[in-house]
Formats: sequence, structure tokens, C-alpha cells
Amino acid sequence: MKKLFILACCCLLTASVFGQQALGQRPKVNSPVINNDGTVTFNFFDPSAQQVSVVGDFEEIKGQTLPMTKQENGVWTVTTSPLNPELYSYSLMVDGQRLIDPANSYVNRDIATLSNIFIVTKSADDKGHLYQVNNVPHGTLSRVWYDSPTLGQQRRMTVYLPAGYDGKKRYPVMYLLHGHGGDETAWGDLGRTSQIMDNLIAEGKAVPMIVVMPNGNPTCNAAPGWWHEGMYTPDGNAFRERGAKASMEESFMDIVRFVDANYCTIAKRSARAVTGLSMGGGHTFGISRLYPEEFDYYGLQSAAARVQRDDASFDKQMARLFASKPKLYWITIGKEDFLMQMNNELRTYLDNKGYKYEYYENDGGHLWRNWRIYLTMFAQRLFK
Repeated sequence: MKKLFILACCCLLTASVFGQQALGQRPKVNSPVINNDGTVTFNFFDPSAQQVSVVGDFEEIKGQTLPMTKQENGVWTVTTSPLNPELYSYSLMVDGQRLIDPANSYVNRDIATLSNIFIVTKSADDKGHLYQVNNVPHGTLSRVWYDSPTLGQQRRMTVYLPAGYDGKKRYPVMYLLHGHGGDETAWGDLGRTSQIMDNLIAEGKAVPMIVVMPNGNPTCNAAPGWWHEGMYTPDGNAFRERGAKASMEESFMDIVRFVDANYCTIAKRSARAVTGLSMGGGHTFGISRLYPEEFDYYGLQSAAARVQRDDASFDKQMARLFASKPKLYWITIGKEDFLMQMNNELRTYLDNKGYKYEYYENDGGHLWRNWRIYLTMFAQRLFK
């Protein structure tokens, strides 16, 4: 019996030694590595893989893949050309299968797609610096449940409170709306709202403000996994077949009333702004027509905003809106955006009616890269 015990111990020790050797032989992989010259190196360990590449939204890929080269130690690697300052998303293609980079713990969800992220920055004046967490006073980002009598639901939203918020001083409010397939987490995670607002406020470029990011899907109470329907796969159309008691626009003042009742806000038109991207831009368009005396600043970002031709009630709403003289009615879109034609039709309508608005157009399409720019620009225009 004693011999058997000694033999078993020897076997366990031998297995442990071989296990430790295997660990020691496995190379340490860092990825991505952001180099001083602005290039980025990706590394991935898989000795058995036959083909590995990087898929991302950085310039040199342009919708294609960036092939990686296998080293003798089983690590696949590739280095990009110098990248402009920006927040980038990427994933790996390993023998035809899309994977998250296991060496990078920073991951975002866009609808049902997970991607790794990294930031390139070269100076305190560039976008990368604006999107990263810097050594400045930080606001608070929280998930909040509120009651919507119009929809008959308890609903969830994200609220940003600026640094220094103490429940005594009153602040203006920007309402920030997501696009189709998004939810109350989208602007905070993908849009970098808290980082952008922290940095703009710290630099004196934006007025300290509360930012409210609601869930714009009236048939969903909250983001997937955060309400009673559980962990379903998000696809942008969840539970739409059920219908809703009201639209997002019709229920929007439930949010405003809750925010004014529970936070130290300046509860008047001159201290309220609403902006949104894509579907959220369409919601902003509708909100501007339904409640023209409640908000002074509107931002339509790549908006799904359709002109209702030969509709007397639509014309009446638009006339009432612009007769109220909003301080800012801002339309912005990328040159390659698939909603460009719709936005051109809206601008033609406004021009023909003589309604005052401002327009900004830049490169690119229907992308978070553009919407972060638009948020940055819009926030600096408010409440001054």
C-alpha cells in the first residue's frame, strides 16, 4: 500500500512538471501592441491554425482582411501601417471562423456582434485622447429604472451625471438616443459618452450637463439580459410583433418628467436638448414636431427622418416647430451614408419652406466613428 502511494505521488509530480513545462513553453502574447510610431501589432497564439487574419475598421483594411504571419513559436503576427488617432474595433478570422482576440479584454457589443477595441492617440488634441479615460474629474454613469405610464412599463435608461453633481446645483439636460438594434447601453459603450463628456467639460469646451440615454425600443423594457425576457439574442427586432401601447416619441415626456422629478435639472426649454443617431435621429425628428416648446436644441445624426409629403398635419407640425424658433436645429451625416437621400429630401423641404437649420457633412458612412464626432460637436454647441 505504501509503494502504491509513493508511485501515485510520483505520477502526479511528473504530470505537474510536464504541465509546468508546457506552460513555460507557451509564449506570452500581448495584443494589440500600440507602437510609438502609431502602428499597431496584433499577436495570436495557435500553432494548429492554418490561416489567421485581422478584420477591423482601420483604414488600410477597407472592408478586407489583414493576413497574419505564423512564427516558429506558433504565434501569428501582423503590424499595421501608422493609424490616425481614433477608437478602432477589430476581431480575428481563424480558419474561417470569427473570434474575439483572447489577449484583449476590451470588448464592445453592437447589437449581437462582439468586437475588441483599442485607442490610438498622439496628442491631447486628437480624437483618441478625447475618447480615452484621462486624469480629469469624472462623472457618474448609472443604469436607472423609471416608470412609463404611456407604455405601461418599468423601463431602463442610462444617466450620466457630471463631475461635481451634488444634488444641489441645477444642470441642463441632453437626451441622447440610439439607433436601430441599440439600447440604453449603446451610447455609453460604443459612443464613449462618459469619456467624451468628462474630457470636454474638464477642458471647458462643454457646459456641465446631465446626459440621459434611454432605451428607444417601446416593445423592450431594457437591454438584452437586463429585463424579464432574459438572455435572448439581440437582432434589432426583438418583440416588435407584440406591438406597443405608444411610440417612443409619444412616450418621451415620461422620461423628461422622471428626470426633472429625480435630478437637479433646469426644467425649462432653454436647458433641454435632444439628439440621436439613425433611428434615434428619426425619434428626434418626431419629438421636435410633437413637443416644440419643450426643447431648444435638436440634433439629427444620420437620421431616419422621412418627409411626409402632401400631409397637412405634418406641415402644420413643422410650421409650429420653426415658429417656436429653436436655438439649434442641426442635421449631420456622412457622405457615404445610405440615408443620405432621405436627409437630402428633408433639407430640400426645409429650404423650400424657409426654415432655418444648420448642416454638417463629413466623410464616411453609417458608423459609430462618425456618431462620436457628432456627439462631440453637438455637446459643445449647447446651453451657451
